[in-house]
Amino acid sequence: MTPNGFLILDFGSQLTQLIARRLRELHVYSELLPYDTPLAEIQKRQPKGIILSGGPSSVFESGAPIRNDIPELMQIAPVLGICYGMQLLAHQLGGKVVGSSQREYGFNEVLWSKPLSSKVSSKQKVWMSHGDVVQVPPPHFEVLAYSSNHPAVMVGPKAWGFQFHPEATHTESGLELIKSYVFDLCKAQPNWVAQQIVHQLIQQIKLQVPDNERVLCALSGGVDSTVVGTLVTQALGKDRVHCVFVDTGLLRKNEAQSVLELYNDIGLNVHCVRAQEAFLSRLKGVEDPEKKRQIIGHTFIDVFKEEIQKIGKIDWLAQGTLYPDVIESVSLRGTSVTIKTHHNVGGLPKDLNLKLLEPVRELFKDEVRALGAQLEIPHKFLWRHPFPGPGLAIRILGEVNADDLNILREADAIFIDELYKNSLYDKIWQAFAVLLPVRTVGVQGDARSYDRVLALRAVNSSDGMTADWYGFTTEFMRQTSNRITNEVRGVNRVVYDVTSKPPGTIEWE
Repeated sequence: MTPNGFLILDFGSQLTQLIARRLRELHVYSELLPYDTPLAEIQKRQPKGIILSGGPSSVFESGAPIRNDIPELMQIAPVLGICYGMQLLAHQLGGKVVGSSQREYGFNEVLWSKPLSSKVSSKQKVWMSHGDVVQVPPPHFEVLAYSSNHPAVMVGPKAWGFQFHPEATHTESGLELIKSYVFDLCKAQPNWVAQQIVHQLIQQIKLQVPDNERVLCALSGGVDSTVVGTLVTQALGKDRVHCVFVDTGLLRKNEAQSVLELYNDIGLNVHCVRAQEAFLSRLKGVEDPEKKRQIIGHTFIDVFKEEIQKIGKIDWLAQGTLYPDVIESVSLRGTSVTIKTHHNVGGLPKDLNLKLLEPVRELFKDEVRALGAQLEIPHKFLWRHPFPGPGLAIRILGEVNADDLNILREADAIFIDELYKNSLYDKIWQAFAVLLPVRTVGVQGDARSYDRVLALRAVNSSDGMTADWYGFTTEFMRQTSNRITNEVRGVNRVVYDVTSKPPGTIEWE
C-alpha cells in the first residue's frame, strides 16, 4: 500500500471500480478488497481513507454482506459509505434504515442545505439505485441533503454517507464530492500519476514472472492487448515475450495488415497466425451469442496450444483483460451479477498448463490509453475505437458466415470513413455497424429488393461502464445511409440505435 492510499471494500456494486477510477483521477492510489477483508489486514495497510461501496443487497436480508466493525474502521481512517454503504453505516452506528415504498433508480435530484463544496449546486442531479433508505441518521451525524424527504447526505466527524453514486458520470459534480472526502476529510496528497502506474505494473510483472520463465502474449489488434504486450516486453525483454496475433477472420477491413505493421514499428516480437478457417467452421450454425463467445474463447486457446508447441517452453499467457470485461462476466470481489461473458475472462483450462498474466485487469480503457502514451505507443493507435475480442462475430446477429462478414466489413468501413471525413471519429468513444437477421422490401434500381437491415451504433463514454448515444446531424445520417445502401450489396435499409447503457450494453451481443 502506497502512502495516501485508499481502500474500497466491495459490497457488490456494478460501479465499484468506478470509485477507484475517480480516486485515480484525483491522483491518489486505491485498492479494492472484498467487503469481508479482516480488520487486521486493513490495519496493516494503513489506508488514508476507507470507502464502503454500493451493492444490490438490503441490510435486512438474510446473507447480506455485513460488517459489524464500522466503529473500528473509523478509528483506522475516515469512512465514506456510498448507497448500500451509507445504509450499512447508519444501521451499524445507531441510525434507522427502512424499506421505501418509492424506490429511486436512475436520475434524481437532491436538495442541499449546506453543500460540501462550493462547486456543488444546491439542487444537484444525481444517479441513484436503491430501495432502502436511511430514515434517521446515527447520533452525531448531520443531514446536509435530502431526496424525496429522505436523507441523501449525512456527515459525522469520522464518516460521511452518500445515498447516491458520486462515482457515476451522470451525477453532476460527483467528482467534487469525492474530492472533498479525499482532501478535506482525509487530508490526502495527490501523488499517484500514470508514470508511477507504469513503473508499478512493470515491477509487479517482474516479481510475478520468475527469471527463467517465458510469456506468450495474446494480441487482438486492440489497444488493451497492445499495451499489455508492450508492458510485458519492457518488463521482461523480447526474448522472453512471444506475442501472437491471431487473424480470426472476424476482423475489420484491412485490420490484420495495419496492426502487424504497428507491432513491428513498436518493437514487439510478434507472429501472425492465420486461423480464419478454424474460427468460421466452429461458428457454423451457431446463433446464440454466449455460445459464440465461448467457441471463440476455446478456439483461441487451441490456436495458442499449437503455437506453444512450435515456440517451445512457455509458462504464462498474457492478455489485455480490462475491468469492464471482468465486472460484466464474473463477480470480481463482491456479489455483482453477470451481464455477459467475455471470451478472455474466467481463467484458463487446466490442460493448457499456463499461468495467467493480466496486468491491466483492474483498469479502464482511458487509464490503459494513458499507460500507452507513457509507453510511447502512437496516439492514432491508442485512440482507435474499442473493438471486442470476439470481433465481428458479435456484430452479426445470428449465424456467422463469410458472406455476412464481407457485407458487415464494407458497411462498417463506410461508416468509419464518414466519421473521419466529417472530423467526428475522435469525438466519439465507439462507433460500429451491426448486421441484423432481418430482411425488408426495398426499391433499388427501379427493381424490388429483399435485403438485410444494418444498424449503426455510436456512443460516448469515459470508461465503458455507462454510455450515451451520439447525436449525429441529419445530413451525416443521410450521407452515410446513402453510401451504405448504394455501395454495399445485400443491404437496403439502415437504422440508428438510440439506446443508452444502461439499459442496453454498448455491443448488441
